[in-house]
Amino acid sequence: MVKLNKIYTRTGDDGTTGLVDGSRVPKSAARMALIGDVDEANSAIGMAIAALADDPVAADLIRIQNDLFDLGADFATPGEDFEPSEMVLRIVPRQVTRLEDEIDAMNDHLEPLRSFILPGGTAAVAALHFARSVVRRAERSAVAAAGQMPLNPQALAYLNRLSDHLFVAARLVASRSGGEVLWVPGASRT
Repeated sequence: MVKLNKIYTRTGDDGTTGLVDGSRVPKSAARMALIGDVDEANSAIGMAIAALADDPVAADLIRIQNDLFDLGADFATPGEDFEPSEMVLRIVPRQVTRLEDEIDAMNDHLEPLRSFILPGGTAAVAALHFARSVVRRAERSAVAAAGQMPLNPQALAYLNRLSDHLFVAARLVASRSGGEVLWVPGASRT
């Protein structure tokens, strides 16, 4: 369990931050941009949870928020050994499969897509779409960082599935609250 008695340490005043293995990297490093994007995605999901109130989708998102802390720890652990251990958090295939199972279960209640969807409708639907777009940015950061250093392939897959999960969750919530806002190509040209 993590125990923090003091929030500031002053060790980052030189523009570096510590990784899980004790090494230090610049705060501007690709790894740190990725970790920051994952943190922002987690916050965006928290906003979606707040907008969802008692919607059952919120329970899945709370578990996903915990997974995102695991994901951040995974990305903060350098090396090429992606096996989890008592002391090393790594995203594992079951976490990716769980997202897929939840996507399939939500999708079973939806009509097939017949148009692109605008990210709006209710506050909850808009918040889910916003979280999805932030997760997509985190995924782009992960792909960029993976071009510079080894990253857990399961962590990359998790981010990819998570954006799909949020998209389908937005569709499901919209279906229960007035429907989706569909894109009408060229609607404002006249």
